[in-house]
Amino acid sequence: MPIRFGSTCARLGAMPLKIPALACNAHCHVFGPRAAFPYPDGAPFVPQHDAPKEALFALNDGLGLTRCVVVQSSCHVFDNRAAQDAIAARPRDYRGVALLPTDVSDVELRRLDVAGFRGVRFNFMGHLGNAAPIADVMALAKRLVPLGWHLQVHGDPHRLLALAPQWQASPVPVVIDHIGRVDAGAGLADLAFQALLQLMQHAHIWIKVSGMDRISRAGPPYADAQPFARLLVAEFGDRVVWGNDWPHPNHAGPVPDEQQLLDLVAEIAPDDGARQRLLVDNPQRLYRFAEARS
Repeated sequence: MPIRFGSTCARLGAMPLKIPALACNAHCHVFGPRAAFPYPDGAPFVPQHDAPKEALFALNDGLGLTRCVVVQSSCHVFDNRAAQDAIAARPRDYRGVALLPTDVSDVELRRLDVAGFRGVRFNFMGHLGNAAPIADVMALAKRLVPLGWHLQVHGDPHRLLALAPQWQASPVPVVIDHIGRVDAGAGLADLAFQALLQLMQHAHIWIKVSGMDRISRAGPPYADAQPFARLLVAEFGDRVVWGNDWPHPNHAGPVPDEQQLLDLVAEIAPDDGARQRLLVDNPQRLYRFAEARS
């Protein structure tokens, strides 16, 4: 799969973004290769092109991102082998978030923990299939406590925020994907974003300031979306992580420029301390990179 580079900073004549050591791309995917990891019948979507681990490694290495979190994609449904294979190739620096049925066994959870997974993702987006019943999700959350895992939730903002009482009561951290998929064109006063800020007042709620390209109406460099990410980084600096969402599945607009997405970290985290927390310290704490793995 082609990887698009081309530094925004260089084009604008600004200083290049200084990437801190051990910086993490905390949200990306691998697809296939289908010869080794076929897409199952009934998958919510099947990508036109594979996006194998080798392409992901080349992307992160080229951007100077040492660490990475591979989020299981719904094109592979509950077969986490493609993500596990990528993690196994770089066991010190790569971690994963799985897709799992809510009745997954404790034995399988422990196996995935040893393999480097640190959370379970649940989708509440209509195009990604039926959402798991929230009561079942919360029952599973109780079983994640001994592992030190988290819930990762991705959804339409109104659907996601309607479940705010459940997220507030979660016994494990809850990580919200892609700025809650709010509409950047509605502005910071948008009721959905204000509700998201209220949810973030709870100390176990985290958010990914990924997906500015998904919430923007304006297109690159996503000037309408930058204030949302900047505010979240400023207000909740110890509970934010960043990722580029490569290879951008089901993206409605032009595929983003990977270097531009990284360069925009300088806009949403404008000082060295904020970038250190966003790219290094917070991912290390959430995904437990410091723990030794063979």
